[in-house]
Amino acid sequence: MRALVLNCTLKASPAKSNTDSLADVVVDALEKQDVQVSRIRLADLAITPGVTSDEGTGDEWPSVHEQLLACEILVVATPTWVGRPSSIAQRMLERMDAMISETDDEGRPVAYNKVAGVVVTGNEDGAHHVISELNGGLCDIGYTIPGQSWTYWNKGPGPGPSYDETGHGHDWSAKTGRAMASNLVAVARALAANPVPAPPD
Repeated sequence: MRALVLNCTLKASPAKSNTDSLADVVVDALEKQDVQVSRIRLADLAITPGVTSDEGTGDEWPSVHEQLLACEILVVATPTWVGRPSSIAQRMLERMDAMISETDDEGRPVAYNKVAGVVVTGNEDGAHHVISELNGGLCDIGYTIPGQSWTYWNKGPGPGPSYDETGHGHDWSAKTGRAMASNLVAVARALAANPVPAPPD
């Protein structure tokens, strides 16, 4: 079984990403269940604005799209900015919109029988709103969203340290991340055994 983590931090490599640090917990839990995990930091790529799977010359989204099709589990990781997912996360959803009309050999939307979960970091509250926005978009695209397929961390109201600058709340976020990974794998395996059929005519 394969998983892909799309980190939607605004920081290009090699800058330290708090979001990546929390995603590490989920990746470790997935790998302990024999899931092969790949990771992409989208800020490292030139992703052209648009709503197709290939926007032409210079667009590096097609390589991401190829990996999305190849994996059974998707983890979207994003920081919270102004109470919302990052702009890169929004662009990701816009590019994934094309997958709604792409079908497999059996006429199913290509995201059918794939599961998705969300990792969120941020200094202030708003994580549940970010999770809802991303899950709503992923569900529209065709992904199955298992129960409690998310984890998050935030310091609480007001400015303050980032995830990597404090140990506050890490235990809860890690425990929730391990549960997230377990639920993603369980539902992905269930779908592999009993796939969702193509939509009726």
